[in-house]
Amino acid sequence: MAETISTKKDNKAITNPKPNQGLTIHYWNSINYFVGLIKSSELKAGLILSFYGILFNFLYQNMERSVVYFSQNTFMYVPLVLWFCCSLISIYFSIRSFIPRIENKYDDNIFFFGDVITKFGTIEDFSETFYNTSTNGRMRYDQLGQQIYINAKIADKKFKNVSRSFKSMALGLFFLLTVVMFYFIMVLF
Repeated sequence: MAETISTKKDNKAITNPKPNQGLTIHYWNSINYFVGLIKSSELKAGLILSFYGILFNFLYQNMERSVVYFSQNTFMYVPLVLWFCCSLISIYFSIRSFIPRIENKYDDNIFFFGDVITKFGTIEDFSETFYNTSTNGRMRYDQLGQQIYINAKIADKKFKNVSRSFKSMALGLFFLLTVVMFYFIMVLF
């Protein structure tokens, strides 16, 4: 039995060859959306780490001049230490965003790679379970819905880590800019 969908755009009817095909596509698009968010959070964390790599390289190359200045102005150690602590916190949360988050506190799921290998027995057992779940619409949507929820939870944790990393980086940059401003004031006067 084919399903008919009317569109307002051109007043033509579209016939779907399988009922609920649109619902299945909707579920998979939702999963892909959250997987995209997970990738996006990891990209942002990678950019933060790259920024620190460039910044630390620049500071390392200018270490000799800076040591002379800081040995004469010990009061500048406070914002410098605060910047360094904020940087370490930021790096920590960026790295934490890369750590794989595997949620295994839930029911066995045929769409979760960890369960496919460990929870469904042999390849034949999994194939049979996969077929039965795939052909039973309610079971299939339940399994897909669980994956959507788990992926959303993973994306949420990763974005919280990226947000913490960015906030720590911004605070650290404030302290670093304070040091740089005092450095230029001392050099110019």
